[in-house]
Amino acid sequence: MDIRQLRYFIAIVEERKISAAAERLHISQPPLSQQLKTMENELGTKLIERTGKFLEITEAGRALYKYALQMTQLMEEARMEVKEVGNGESGRLTIGINTFSVTGLQDLLHQFHIKYPKVTYTIQQNESSHLCQLVRDRIVELAIIRLPLELDDFSAIHLYTEPFYFITSNKKQPFNHQIMLTDIQNYPLILPSTEGLGVHYMILEAFAKAQLHPNIIAECSDISLLLDLVACNFGEAIVPETVIKQYKNYNIQAFKITDTELSASTGLIWLKEHHLSKTAQNFTKLLTRHHQQNTDLQGQ
Repeated sequence: MDIRQLRYFIAIVEERKISAAAERLHISQPPLSQQLKTMENELGTKLIERTGKFLEITEAGRALYKYALQMTQLMEEARMEVKEVGNGESGRLTIGINTFSVTGLQDLLHQFHIKYPKVTYTIQQNESSHLCQLVRDRIVELAIIRLPLELDDFSAIHLYTEPFYFITSNKKQPFNHQIMLTDIQNYPLILPSTEGLGVHYMILEAFAKAQLHPNIIAECSDISLLLDLVACNFGEAIVPETVIKQYKNYNIQAFKITDTELSASTGLIWLKEHHLSKTAQNFTKLLTRHHQQNTDLQGQ
C-alpha cells in the first residue's frame, strides 16, 4: 500500500459510497473500486462491506482506517515542515561569533526571531581561528570572524572595519590630545586575545611597524575580566571599537588611536561551494542589510 491508496480508503470510509468518494477525490469510480480491491487482496481480508445503499467498514477496515488517518496526518505534517524549512520559516540557525562579538547582534537575532518564530538556534562563541574550523567541520553553518585570516576554504562577506582604542581607568588623568602609539608604549598593557590569534597579532604588528616596543604585562581573552582589570588600575589595554560600544558600564575611559592603520575588519563566512540553508540565507541577508544601513548612515 502507498499513501495514495490510504487517502482513497479514507474517502471511501467517510463518504460511504464509491460514487461520492470518487467525486471527492476527483477521479472516476472504476479506478477507485479497483484500488479498494487491490488493497483487500494485498491484506487478505475484507475492508468494506455493502449494506443496502451504503458501504460499511469491517473490523479489519476500522483498524486500517485508524492507521491511515495517522499516516496521512504525519505525511501532511512532514510536507509542511519540509516546506517551511525549505523557505526558511523553520529549521535551525547555527552560527559562530567572535569573542568580541558584534555590536547589535542581540537586536538582529531578536528581529530574526520575530520574523521567523519557528527557527531554533545554536550560537557558539570562540576565537576566529577556531570558528573557521567549526565551519569546516560543519558544526556551525555561518561564522562572524575577525580578519585577516586565511579564507581559501570559505565564501566571505566583509561587514565593517573599525578602529582601535586605548583604554585606561577613570582614576587616571585623561589625555587632552590625540592618542598615538608612542604615547602608550610605556604603559603596562593587557592585550586582548592570546598569542597567535588575530587581534593580538594586529596590535603587535602595529607596534612593530612603528618600531616601538610595548610594555606587555598580561594577555586576557576574557573581555569582562580585562575591563575589570583596567577599571581597577591593574593596567591599560588596546581594544577594538566594538568592545567600547558593548561594555559601557565599566569605570574606564577610551581614547581613539589616530596615528596608525591599526584597525579590525569583521566578516561573515561560510564553507565555499556549500549550499547554504534557506535559514542561513535569510539571516545573511538581514545581517548584511543591517551593516549596509549603518555604513550609509555614517557616510551621511
